[in-house]
This record gives sequence, structure tokens and C-alpha cells, in this order.
Amino acid sequence: MNLKNLSAKNKAHKKILKHLKDKKILKIFNQFSKNIDFKLNLAVAVSGGPDSLSLAFLTKCFALKNKVNVKCYIVNHKLRKDSSKESETVKNILKKIDVDCKILQWNGKKPLSNIQSQARDKRYSLLVGECKKSNINHLLLGHHLDDLIENFLIRVVRGSGLKGLISLSKKTKYKDQSLNILRPLLDQEKEDLIYISKKVFNFFIKDPFNTNEDFKRTRIRSLLLSLKKEGLDKKKIMLTINNLKDSDNSIKFYVDKNLKENVIFLRKKNTYILSKLFFNQSHEVIFRSLSKIIQMSGKRYYPVRGKSINKLITGINAKLFSKVTLGGCFIERVHETILISKEN
Repeated sequence: MNLKNLSAKNKAHKKILKHLKDKKILKIFNQFSKNIDFKLNLAVAVSGGPDSLSLAFLTKCFALKNKVNVKCYIVNHKLRKDSSKESETVKNILKKIDVDCKILQWNGKKPLSNIQSQARDKRYSLLVGECKKSNINHLLLGHHLDDLIENFLIRVVRGSGLKGLISLSKKTKYKDQSLNILRPLLDQEKEDLIYISKKVFNFFIKDPFNTNEDFKRTRIRSLLLSLKKEGLDKKKIMLTINNLKDSDNSIKFYVDKNLKENVIFLRKKNTYILSKLFFNQSHEVIFRSLSKIIQMSGKRYYPVRGKSINKLITGINAKLFSKVTLGGCFIERVHETILISKEN
């Protein structure tokens, strides 16, 4: 890069960081930075909405201050007539903050039903594939506080258990454990991200799906407005979510304790031996402990279905079986103990 181009780039970077003089944006950036506790190359998923554009800006600021690289990926789902044009517009908008950006295309036949769910799965597939190609281990997503609350209420409607109700977290692993999924904006409300997008870009795309009452998430947003009138606002819902997280952490403590004190692992035989005391716990602790051992022993990414685990626990308690296979594991009773090994 020649001196002229370098000088222009430095000026552009100073212009980007100048936005941090805005007290509101600086406060959000400082909270955002606390959620990024490493200095490695980053990828950002960008849709063109205020959430992801704000995320791209904040990540670029973080990258400039910490001398790391950042790439942005735009997924064109091709579900709407203007989606290709919008993707190019977003790419050009991101050039203003000197971000390396690539458009990923969802080609092929599109689904006629369950569109949002299938589009999400395809989006993740494209993003993860591109991160692997570029040797990037951290993908940032623009989920925010409103998303967290909506997700919680959707899971309540489904009748989800404790783990499901608090499933949206700041850091998770993707399916094959090769990629960290980060959500550093979960502390921020959507209106704050709209503020950043307007201030920095004077632009963001309004997704028509967000106002379509055919989708459950949209109906949940409407429900939230009604709940607020009855006194159930975001703060109270977050208080409930945080209380549930505390309960979940308590259960995790006893699960770890159960695995440590009541399980013996025979490395040479690759076999777990569960003592009688293993099953002298609360149902949830037994359920999670057993699920974890079967998942580890069977070397599966996904845990066994809850219904199958519950059926196994019922059988063990009632002494109704001597041998069974489940989740790629061979499970048998020997006197007062249960042996679990990988199925050949």
C-alpha cells in the first residue's frame, strides 16, 4: 500500500472512531468490548438490519483499537425480489467503515413452509462454511436483549424445560465444536442499535418478515406490548431469566458433583461405572448426568432425546432391564451398578 492510500485509510479509521465521542455509543461500545475477551480475527454476520450494522461498526472499532482483523458476511437468502440489490447496498454501506465484506448466496430451490427456520439453518451453514475456509474461529451475531426476551417467551409457549428457556447465551459452540458463536449485544435493547445505525450509517433495512403476523415471533412481539400494559415489562422478564440461570447453575454444580463422586471411568475398557448413589439424586440431576455420560461415551454431538433418557431412568429405578442400547452406547446392569460403554 502506497503512502497516499495509507493516509486515506488512516483518515477513514479516525472518522470511524470519532463516533465513539458520542456518550451513548461509547457506553454501548464499552459494554460490547467486555464481551469480547480475546484478540483474534473475527467474522460478523450482517443482514443490513440495525442490529447487525451496529454489530459491524462496534466490531470494527474493537478491531482498530486492538489491531485484529474483521470480516463481514452477508447472506442473500434470495427469498425476496430485491434481496440481491439489498445485499449489494449493504456491502457498499460497510465500505464506509473499511470492512472486508463478502456476499454468500443461498442458491437452489426454496421451501414453501417453515421458511424462517429453514432460512436460519441455511444461513448458519453458509456462515460456518465460510469461517472454516478463512480459518476464523469466532463468529459474531447481532442478537440483542429484545431477541433474548422473545426467544424466552417462544420457549415458554412450547413448554420448554429449564435449559431450553435460557438457551440463548453470549457464547456457544457450533455443532462440530470448531466455531465459537458470540452474541456480544445481548445486553443492548434494539432501540439503542437503531440509534447507532442512524448515527453511523444513516441507513438500515426493515425486514418485512418482522411485521408479518403469520410468524410466531412477530405475534410474540405484539404480546409483549400487551404484557407491558399489565406490568410485565422487559426488566421483570429479565429478572425471571436471570433467576432461572442461577437455578441452572445450581443444577450444573450437583451434576458435576454426581459425575465426580459416583462415576468411575475405566480407560482401558472405555467404560463408565455408575454406582448406586448416582441415582440417589433429584430427577433433573440424574437426567443431565446420564445424558452427559451417554453423549460422551457414544461420542455424539447431539444428546439423546429426553424421552429416551426418561424411559431409561424409569427402567433402571424399576429394575426392568438388564441390557439396552441407546445413543451408540451399550448399557447393562451388574448387581447394584450400571455400566455404560461405546457400542461396537
